[in-house]
Amino acid sequence: MANKKKRLKKEKLQKYKELLLKKRDEIVSQIQQIGDESLNKTLKELSGDLSSHTIHMADLATDSYNRDFSLDLVSNEQAVLYKINQALMRIDEGTYGYCLQCGKKILDRRLKAVLYTELCIEDQEKSERKEK
Repeated sequence: MANKKKRLKKEKLQKYKELLLKKRDEIVSQIQQIGDESLNKTLKELSGDLSSHTIHMADLATDSYNRDFSLDLVSNEQAVLYKINQALMRIDEGTYGYCLQCGKKILDRRLKAVLYTELCIEDQEKSERKEK
C-alpha cells in the first residue's frame, strides 16, 4: 500500500474550520470591546470623573490595576487568536487533527473541547509535566 498522507475528511475539516472562524470572530470582538471599554480611555474617563479635581491615589491604583488586568486579558486572547490561526493553516495544509509531536490522530472530543489544540492528550500531559 502506498504511503498515504493522513487527513481528516473534507466535511469534518470544513466543520472545524467554521467553528474556528466563529471562535476567532468572537475573540476579535472581545478584544475590541475590552479596548473600547478600558484601554482607549484616560484614567479620568475610566473613573467617571471628568471634573478638574485631582484623582485620589487609591482610585489611580484601582484604575491602573483594572487597566493591567485588561491588558492581560487582551494578551491571553491574542495568544488564542494566534493558535486559532495556526489551526486554520493546518486545516489548509491537511494536517489539522493530528498531533504535532507524535503524528497520531487527536480524538474528536479533544478537538471539540480545544479547537486549536496541536497535541494529543498524552503529549499535552508530557509537555505540561516538563513545564513544572
